[in-house]
Amino acid sequence: MLRLHTNVYAWPPAAQSGPTVTLRSAEFATHGGLAGGPPLFTTPLPVAFEAMQAALLALPRSDAEPDGFFLVTGGSGDTFWRLNGHMHEFDSEGGGDAMHRVELNGECPADALDAVLRTMGWPSTELAFELVQEGVTLREPDFRRYAESPPEG
Repeated sequence: MLRLHTNVYAWPPAAQSGPTVTLRSAEFATHGGLAGGPPLFTTPLPVAFEAMQAALLALPRSDAEPDGFFLVTGGSGDTFWRLNGHMHEFDSEGGGDAMHRVELNGECPADALDAVLRTMGWPSTELAFELVQEGVTLREPDFRRYAESPPEG
């Protein structure tokens, strides 16, 4: 089961390698911007708000609200999982209905995460995963390894 709270963006072309950090008792390579802070997330996801919303509603046991909130659930026996999220459009001029980012939070199996990521244009679009509480940006393989790791404490 994956445990996550992340913002998902299209990979920023100017992202640079950052420091290695220890999270959940494992080492992860982070990525940042040219000036050393977080990457500049200005590349839109390759899907419009309405298209992503329709794709989410096509998933089993899902709901998507007009404000961009969505929920996908599942389970078997005593195991229940849920992944909720919020779709955010670009607010800038000329952004149209381009998706800026998607916040994801919850616990789910990898195939459920994959189904939600496909609604964002993955795997043909490389994604960046900004861990909300930790404040670091990871590439997909490190993000999956992080999400699979048991939380500390």
